[in-house]
Amino acid sequence: MERSELRVGELYRREYGRILASLIRAVKDFDLAEDALQEAFEAALSQWPVKGSPDNPVAWLISTARHKAIDRLRRRVMAEDKRDEIAALAAQDDEDAPVPLDTLRLIFTCCHPALAPEAQIALTLRTICGLSTEEIARAFLVPVPTLAQRLVRAKAKIKGARIPYEVPEDDQLAERLDAVLAVVYLVFNEGYTASFGMELVRGDLCVEAIRLGRLLCDLLPGEPEARGLLALMLLHDARRDTRTDDTGAIVVLEDQDRSRWDRGKIAEGSALVEQALRAERPGSYAIQAAIAALHAGARTAAETDWQQIAALYGVLAGINPSPVVQLNRAVAVALADGIEEGLAQLDAIHLPGYYLLPAARADLLRRLGRRAKAAAAYRQAITLVTNDAERRYLERRLAEVTGAE
Repeated sequence: MERSELRVGELYRREYGRILASLIRAVKDFDLAEDALQEAFEAALSQWPVKGSPDNPVAWLISTARHKAIDRLRRRVMAEDKRDEIAALAAQDDEDAPVPLDTLRLIFTCCHPALAPEAQIALTLRTICGLSTEEIARAFLVPVPTLAQRLVRAKAKIKGARIPYEVPEDDQLAERLDAVLAVVYLVFNEGYTASFGMELVRGDLCVEAIRLGRLLCDLLPGEPEARGLLALMLLHDARRDTRTDDTGAIVVLEDQDRSRWDRGKIAEGSALVEQALRAERPGSYAIQAAIAALHAGARTAAETDWQQIAALYGVLAGINPSPVVQLNRAVAVALADGIEEGLAQLDAIHLPGYYLLPAARADLLRRLGRRAKAAAAYRQAITLVTNDAERRYLERRLAEVTGAE
């Protein structure tokens, strides 16, 4: 692949969402902005290898996409009166860089309560993160045409209902904030543990989610859950580079090189946790961040305070009594109070199709030396996992308990 193509690909991953957010603000049309930006990237692929990359490639893409949008509007003039829109767009001052607030405007638009929750998430992943329709469909385990229709309906709803492209006022913020926080965390999780593909981590999505978390904290300085979410992401991201080895194989938490953890992110995240926990009723992100801080603060795996972690998962279960929280609590209980107790709690959890349940059971059985039962659980997890790196890890563990080479 040519160097210019690599650069365009890198810009697409890093800047797509931010450029698109500013274009949508300018043209007030999701489809027009997406089409124009796509044409701008195609123009970059064809022109930069010949003419050389511009000094400011982001400014070039913004300007080119704006002109592509104007061209598209001009072609519509014959069918509909778009002269005012063309004049307004052409009169706008050129911008050298995306406007940070535009990304928040876009994410609040995508998370409007008029849209179904699955549409909110899909639209955010498509517009903010630049994920393809195919990638999002795989993450949701739905056919591509189904996901494509979901996106079409969501954008039509925004346009037809004239949903404003803005950060809502304080009186409307509460009903929108939970969805926005959930979507930002979903973006981070898709980066931290990719649903599909050969690699475990997509660092570009982790970076983008943390950037959005910082914007939310700046926008909502008095909102403890925004701080809790940012803390949680920072504390997890501090370990990102140690989660795989040089071959891409997974390195579990207890085996990671803690000297390579990002101490700056840990310090920042821990400070944010303390602020978030001062709230009258700390929320789920603050509690999860407190758990992550305990992991990050342990100098060795043996020094991990599993008793406190198990207690915090108990608090979290009271706030968010989901089977996934119960699964995490059961593992913490196993390491705090005994593996048999943790296994008993796992047996009471119903999570069909979720590979981490049999994977957790397999790991605890392995620790007890019950190799045959551990092997059966590993085989079940392998049939359910969709990420190749995680599949390879489970296969490696299976080989250990079966004595296979």
